[in-house]
Amino acid sequence: MKKILLLALFFASSTISVLAQALVDPELQSAVASGVGIYQVIVTFKGTGAPSAAALQTLRGLGIVQGRTLRELPIAGVLATETQIAQLAADPSVESLYLNRSLSLDNDGATALTGVQRVRGEASFTQRNGGLPIAGNGIGLLVNDSGIDGTHPDLKLGANLKQNVLGTTNLHAQSDLLPITYLEDIPNTDQTGGHGTHVAGIAAGTGAASNGLYAGVAPGANLVGYGTGAGLFILDVIGAFDYALVNQFRYNIRVITNSFGTTSDIATDVDPRDPITIATKRCTDRNIVIVFSAGNSGSGSGTITGKYKKAPWVIAVANADKAGVLAPSSSRGRKGVGGTFSTDGQTFTWRDEPTVTAPGTDIVSTRTVSPVGVLSTQQDAATISPAYLPYYTTLTGTSMAAPHVAGIVALMLDANPALTPYQVKAILEETATNLPNRESWEVGHGMVNAYAAVDRAFRAAPGYGAFLNATRAFNSSVNTNTVRSSFTIDYNPATTATNSRTFAVPSGTSSLEVSCKVTGLLGETGNPVNLVVFSPSGKRYASGISVLFAISPGRSVAVVSPEPGTWTVRLDGLQGTAFPETVEGNIALNQATGTTGLNDVVGHPAEASIKLAVSKRLVDGLPSGYAPDRDLTRIQLADYLVMGQAVRQFLPLDGSVTFGDVNNKDRLLAESVTAQGAALRDRNQSKNGVMLPVSAGVFSPNASVIRASLAYSLVQSLGLQTTAQKATSPVTVLVNGQRIPVEDAAQIPAGLAGYVQVALDMNIMNAYYTLSQGPTDLQPVLHATFKPLQVVKRAEFAVLVTRTHDQWNMPTAASNSAQAAAPGSTPQPAEMALSAAPNPFQSQTVLTYSLPQESAVRLEVFNLLGQRVKTLRSEVQAAGPHTQVFDGSQLAAGTYIYKLTTGDKSTSGRVVLTR
Repeated sequence: MKKILLLALFFASSTISVLAQALVDPELQSAVASGVGIYQVIVTFKGTGAPSAAALQTLRGLGIVQGRTLRELPIAGVLATETQIAQLAADPSVESLYLNRSLSLDNDGATALTGVQRVRGEASFTQRNGGLPIAGNGIGLLVNDSGIDGTHPDLKLGANLKQNVLGTTNLHAQSDLLPITYLEDIPNTDQTGGHGTHVAGIAAGTGAASNGLYAGVAPGANLVGYGTGAGLFILDVIGAFDYALVNQFRYNIRVITNSFGTTSDIATDVDPRDPITIATKRCTDRNIVIVFSAGNSGSGSGTITGKYKKAPWVIAVANADKAGVLAPSSSRGRKGVGGTFSTDGQTFTWRDEPTVTAPGTDIVSTRTVSPVGVLSTQQDAATISPAYLPYYTTLTGTSMAAPHVAGIVALMLDANPALTPYQVKAILEETATNLPNRESWEVGHGMVNAYAAVDRAFRAAPGYGAFLNATRAFNSSVNTNTVRSSFTIDYNPATTATNSRTFAVPSGTSSLEVSCKVTGLLGETGNPVNLVVFSPSGKRYASGISVLFAISPGRSVAVVSPEPGTWTVRLDGLQGTAFPETVEGNIALNQATGTTGLNDVVGHPAEASIKLAVSKRLVDGLPSGYAPDRDLTRIQLADYLVMGQAVRQFLPLDGSVTFGDVNNKDRLLAESVTAQGAALRDRNQSKNGVMLPVSAGVFSPNASVIRASLAYSLVQSLGLQTTAQKATSPVTVLVNGQRIPVEDAAQIPAGLAGYVQVALDMNIMNAYYTLSQGPTDLQPVLHATFKPLQVVKRAEFAVLVTRTHDQWNMPTAASNSAQAAAPGSTPQPAEMALSAAPNPFQSQTVLTYSLPQESAVRLEVFNLLGQRVKTLRSEVQAAGPHTQVFDGSQLAAGTYIYKLTTGDKSTSGRVVLTR
């Protein structure tokens, strides 16, 4: 009865009542409801400094004697019982109570993806810059937003924040026509929501409060904050441009970043009389670069929030996640819409589209420190270290993408201050990375590439931009109408009743694409769920799952020339070892309405695949036609990888020529595909290229591509080098739930066997099958080969690339490093973490786990057929850390799942046994 009363008191603290004093984190509420006993709690007291003597006495008076207090913020981390939590929740001096959960420190993905981190570490850039790293040194960057908290260690007024201005213009407060006035040297102009502080940190925060972990793009820039406060009107934002012009030389203002919009302006043309357009033009004329967010009005056509964002001198930025996938909320332009206008005696051409795309999803950056707000979202607690939570928070939107590009502009101007705004924009466009299956009205020229942009700023390097999808002339094209729909499946391995959905495919459909995202309880390795699609006649198409890992949370299936009728999409567990999960998916039905340059594919067995690949800009025809039965050459493969697999543009920084057998026109292709960090999916730009040279200095552009090297290129383009290199066992292929050896695996060139294995597991590439049966055999024997040395025809490449192009638009394991729980499930507490080391292992490995309290424990090992092979523990164990040896010396080599169950909670992992 006492516990019931305490819980009632506890939960009442999160409602408006007499007892309501503190905000109580829902995760802490759930933890108390589970009855663990002792909890790690973050207590935030009201006030601005460190916890006062009275606050410490409050803790001690409740019997709380274990914990740590911060030195500058009114926060303490303590160990408390449910009784103590209930009493703290009712204390008037307490602001909030949060559960201290286990966190991941993986948030430098945005600056890694765009090459900002690579710029910082490039020695040749430092040498060219007088010995200083490229950091936007001395470049004035004005943040036109809600304001900046200049008390934040990363944005310190008087240090990197050179000026902080409050510039609201309340016309009702004026009694006469007077010049606008600005309130300068205001420590904190961001008193409302912290939007401007977050934006400023992305562009140029120093990272001081996180030991550099969350540093902005250009930490050496001179920040100037122009805050509009709680209100945001056109006059307010124009005031920022005015302030920049008045004070340009005072602070060397060269960049202004703007993250606001007007939804009433969507689907409108540029108007040179628009006051904001006039203001941006004046700033551009004064050599100031203007950057805008494209807006967050969704994936429809014509959703850019502001006609002033389409002015040809403005840089408008779309939003992608840290894997390079365009965000659904990112505003788009209008396909083929543009025009000309005249102003100031000049004629300008404009396009209704973003300029470039940058990471803006789940971006950790600076939060307002004063006044201290309650610790923010559940997402913050899942991604930010407790020590950094008071200083940083997570936001998503083009508002976060724009300052990233503004910071890159500061880096470019650091490299070459003589660049004009028009030159800066042109360089950003010509050095961008093509984004697969996206057109310029959606993503502009592609993903911004800071490394190439800074290189191009330093020198007039010829060749960048020659193979951009946004500007190149294609030999072949397909006009396609696409009908999209979504589905939800509540996957449950214990039943098949809810694991499938049906959908109709009408006659005339040239291709269909089905995709979904799964995560489950295995974090970045994904839930081992297979996406399967069945035709009306029962033909089966599957996404595939890796023998080593469920490589990606993304699953996709593409079918060309689908038969009309009722199709079924189904989720299947990997032989019963998957976890329950609510899965969201999408279906796209494509219908080709006309083609050019493809007359020679009519009637070809691969006609539908070729048309699909061309429509997605994964391949292109030749000047004379597609030539489906010709060999695919290495330079053609390089072109198509840059075109449709998101390969970064690269040229040697010293101007050298790596391959003597490649002409000047194709040099960029050969250099880009063989460079370190070629694949955009290689976020940290540390992996090998997506094609291998034939030998030192030799690319052999006209040589034919073989199947084994194609497997390497496709897998490497997905950023899966590490996964491929782990696949050390004999190459096998999964057929009807059984693995059979690939009999010609010995012919696979050295170092490529793992890539072939991954390509087979993901159904990127197919095996070839034959049956044999001896005179006394009861059953025929199935044989599989890969034909690794067989030459790839151009038609075959179109077939293979269409099987996997949707996979690229799925988040990869590299972009999902945080532990993810199944939707609707309760995240496991940190103490339930389960790990194995070594992994892979040859004979024995040690499983390590910790119990928060005494529990009945069951620790089991399963094979990939879902069969229990060992029960390691089945007993009551005391609270605290535990280890258990898993001896696999008597088991077959392969992948095993180990599972820890305590009461109604469980957690799992995978381990690879090798020989």
